Amino acid sequence: MFRNRSSSNSLYLSLSAEDSPGRRSLWRWWNQLSRLQRSLIYIIILIICITIIYFIPNTTISSSDSFLVKEIPNNAETANVQLLKDESIVESNTVTGQLQNPELANQLHVGVVNPPFQQQQIDEPQYLQNKVQFNGPTNDKQQAVVEAFQHAWKGYKKFAWGHDHLRPITGGYQEWFSLGLTLIDGLDTAYIMGLTEEYKEAKDWVATKLSFDVNKDVNLFEVTIRVLGALLSNYHLTGDSMFLDKAVDLGERLLPAFETPSGIPYSDVNLATRRAHSPKWSPDSSTSEVTTIQLEFRDLSRVSQDSRFEQAASKVSQHVHGLEKTHGLVPIFINPSSGQFLMYSTITLGARGDSYYEYLLKQWIQTGKTIDYLRDDYKLAIEGIQELLVKKTSPNKLVFLGELVSSGKNQRELKPKMDHLTCYLPGTLALGVKNGMPEWHMKLAEDLMNTCYQTYAIQPTFLAPEITYFNMQSDGESDMYVKSNDAHNLLRPEYLESLWYLYQFTGNTTYQKWGWQIFQAFEKYTKVQNGYTSIGSVKNPDNTRPRDMMESFFLGETLKYCYLLFSDDRHLLDLSKYVINSEAHPLPIRDE
Repeated sequence: MFRNRSSSNSLYLSLSAEDSPGRRSLWRWWNQLSRLQRSLIYIIILIICITIIYFIPNTTISSSDSFLVKEIPNNAETANVQLLKDESIVESNTVTGQLQNPELANQLHVGVVNPPFQQQQIDEPQYLQNKVQFNGPTNDKQQAVVEAFQHAWKGYKKFAWGHDHLRPITGGYQEWFSLGLTLIDGLDTAYIMGLTEEYKEAKDWVATKLSFDVNKDVNLFEVTIRVLGALLSNYHLTGDSMFLDKAVDLGERLLPAFETPSGIPYSDVNLATRRAHSPKWSPDSSTSEVTTIQLEFRDLSRVSQDSRFEQAASKVSQHVHGLEKTHGLVPIFINPSSGQFLMYSTITLGARGDSYYEYLLKQWIQTGKTIDYLRDDYKLAIEGIQELLVKKTSPNKLVFLGELVSSGKNQRELKPKMDHLTCYLPGTLALGVKNGMPEWHMKLAEDLMNTCYQTYAIQPTFLAPEITYFNMQSDGESDMYVKSNDAHNLLRPEYLESLWYLYQFTGNTTYQKWGWQIFQAFEKYTKVQNGYTSIGSVKNPDNTRPRDMMESFFLGETLKYCYLLFSDDRHLLDLSKYVINSEAHPLPIRDE
């Protein structure tokens, strides 16, 4: 104790002497200091330096953590800041700038000063800087659609919140995948309509309640277009990284579906166990389903910078590209084990075949028109449609698309039947022409638009049936007819989708008028106290046989396309910047 106290006094005297002029040199003074005195001086200087560094502003990373930075690459947009301690690494998310493991980051703060961690600030990619802003309805028709959405949303919130589908008549819900399908599917519709309150409450549910740890089988295709597509769309429209985190989680759980001998995915996957398999009723997958997941998986790879998603889905397109086809047309079933088509299954632009053709074109557009085989396969397919499926009715020569069904070994015959689902094709054809496809595609689109309109107009409810048959006999009196089992209407969006595309590209207000007639029919025959319901018959306005079911696509697609169609701004959603997935969720066009 005595020695320490004496050393302190000596240090004080020595420092005072140094301040006096004419005294001994600083060097001689330093050499005369004891080791303890020198250590005390070092400590004082170190404390002063640390204090100064801590209070210097720095927008890149907190100063107290600067001694932990291993490397900061020059390219700030793609840089990962790696913070090291005991060989543990914390990486910043290269898109959002957020830490993937914040808890580990907090463990890195050691020493005297322990401020909150400040994440690295990186420049957002251009497509996130240009967030889309929507200002709500601008006319009475759009306002009517918004009110329809709010009416359906109110019933869903009251009776089915967080569940898949609303039963609007009995006031209940129907569970399919237990993923809140209606809420998620309709989220970007609420955003586009400017419905701030509805959007916020749904986003909060996604952030706090949505879990993919669901121990049940889900359909790869349906969950991809409805849930994954919606999460990605909301991420791009708002920039909220919560949606990206959820999308990556879901994508990881869907990837096992691609673990097959051929790379053609199984149709079903359990999100909790991550085990995939073919459907219970067949060893085959639907062709349209395995080829209508590429937009979403490619976009997920781009925003997460994890190439596995795009590689798995693109491999499917490449494989199908190499298979034998019928004038570019594909059968509706494909086997995940062999990788081969069920060759004499039906060829159709309806169920299980439709969106294969849609995603050929849209993938090509999504990638900045850089993948030639997608464009070539699409053009060949439309030529095959024109050659093999396009037919005309009697007596009024309405153009429709038939189906090729098996009629024996190595043979097919045309069946004059067209699903309502097929009415998506005019919109796709118009989108293709806008992007450089042959002009005759537009003529086919316009002819099909007229026929699809007639499937609505000839019914007393002004609602189209699920399936229509066409007369090709010269002595026929009616161009089309509907079987009782096919007379239901599920609130489908496909024709409204095509109306929007055609109106956007042509400016022809007839398409708006047709859409308004259909919307009014929905209001009159499908609106009930707690929402909107599918109906069993479009043929009898006095007995529509309500089915007590509101599918998620009514909010996700049907009302969204109505709202866009009735907009005073034809390009409210700019198709030079976005490609729309099969569930009406916009994803950005990027050519890298």
